[in-house]
Amino acid sequence: MIRRSLHLRAAYRRAAITVDEPGLRSVLLENAELLDQLIAEWRAQGREPVAAQTPKAHWMDAVQSRIDAWRWRAIPRSDVLWIRLLARDEAALLRSFEQALATASTDAAPLLHRQRPRLDALHRDMRSLARAVGY
Repeated sequence: MIRRSLHLRAAYRRAAITVDEPGLRSVLLENAELLDQLIAEWRAQGREPVAAQTPKAHWMDAVQSRIDAWRWRAIPRSDVLWIRLLARDEAALLRSFEQALATASTDAAPLLHRQRPRLDALHRDMRSLARAVGY
């Protein structure tokens, strides 16, 4: 979860710098700040909440990161592309979080339950943006 969150936070920041729409820029920066808070909470715990159950990085993650980097360079000013990439990554983070919540230990579960509304808000933002651009 932390790895995905760090990747997504970096993508939000990069997108906020390159998008044309000022309102979208604000939403992206707010989402990056939300991820900052969640990452800080997970790190304050001293470890990822369910590190033992978290799968190792898959080779496709590296491939997808390379494809994303190419897309970012190829179309640096495409707000629609950024929304699509971020919506996909955000959905992957939410799936990872739900898996972590399902397998969380009794000491990690309360933290994850407290964080759930914030991740749901992030998901609603990105889903709304994705629908607006037809994704």
